[in-house]
Amino acid sequence: MTPINIRTALIICAVAFVVTAAIGPAVIRYLRKMKFGQKILEIGPKWHMNKQNIPTMGGFMFIIGIAIAVVAGNLLVGGLAVPSLAVLGLAVAYGAVGLVDDYAKIKKKENAGLTPKQKLVLQILVAAVFILVLFLQSDGLPVIWIPFTDIAIPLPWPLYIIFAAFVIVGADNAVNLTDGIDGLAAGVTLPVAIFFVAVGIARQDAGVMIFAAALAGGLAAFLIFNFNPAKVFMGDTGSLFLGGAVAGLAFACDMPLVLLLVGLIYIIETLSVILQVTYFKISGGKRLFKMAPIHHHFEMCGWGEKKIVLVFSGITVLLCLLAYYVAMAPAM
Repeated sequence: MTPINIRTALIICAVAFVVTAAIGPAVIRYLRKMKFGQKILEIGPKWHMNKQNIPTMGGFMFIIGIAIAVVAGNLLVGGLAVPSLAVLGLAVAYGAVGLVDDYAKIKKKENAGLTPKQKLVLQILVAAVFILVLFLQSDGLPVIWIPFTDIAIPLPWPLYIIFAAFVIVGADNAVNLTDGIDGLAAGVTLPVAIFFVAVGIARQDAGVMIFAAALAGGLAAFLIFNFNPAKVFMGDTGSLFLGGAVAGLAFACDMPLVLLLVGLIYIIETLSVILQVTYFKISGGKRLFKMAPIHHHFEMCGWGEKKIVLVFSGITVLLCLLAYYVAMAPAM
């Protein structure tokens, strides 16, 4: 197998970028023709109403670009990098769940597709299949590495399965919640993808590097169409794909807890919703935030969408730099 280096990663990234950027306009035209437009919640910020009917399900463009780049990457390194295909399978399966959800929303002509229970069941089933692949590829007990320490805890498979399912489904929903304004989910996930590229190169892990490089290229191209003012939204098709991608990469690296650092924005977005709902119930109708998830709170405080994306993405860049130092410290 060809040595893993920056040049290889850049080629894979470029393939995903070029394919995604090239098919983007055609995907947007098709979505408009099919009248696959976004429906905006009336309880949201009033200025979001001008986004009504902007094409959704645009995640298709980077899913296609990433898939092609992953295949090209495996050919480029001269071998079969199973983790890249396993993570792609997980992400595509979650994208399919999102596709069903998006289609249901369009059919109902409202911003409500699958019920939470239906979506959760499908997400757990997908996670179970991915964990089964991990089990079949393993040659011993799985190990959980604790960030900022040299501690690695072996877990029995039954306990690891429960842990992995919780993390994967949680990450998938957290990324989905982050997709609420133009460019936010893609902008925050791009530095996370680059982090995993760096980890893959440092560890000479072809599977991780290939998928992460493809993910970075696809997202960079998608932002051409999705950055404010957005011409297309990724929809649940795209955001659930990204959630599966991020979680899959973390498990492929055997460092799921690194998501506490690189995915802190996702976690904050999720916690803001949980805190808002809990406080609303126990206070008899009062709100902790002006609106949740928290990116809407900042909107209500007067922040523009571009500022929110740049600040949240900038925070993620810093956290990814810290996470890389922590992850690679034992090897330095």
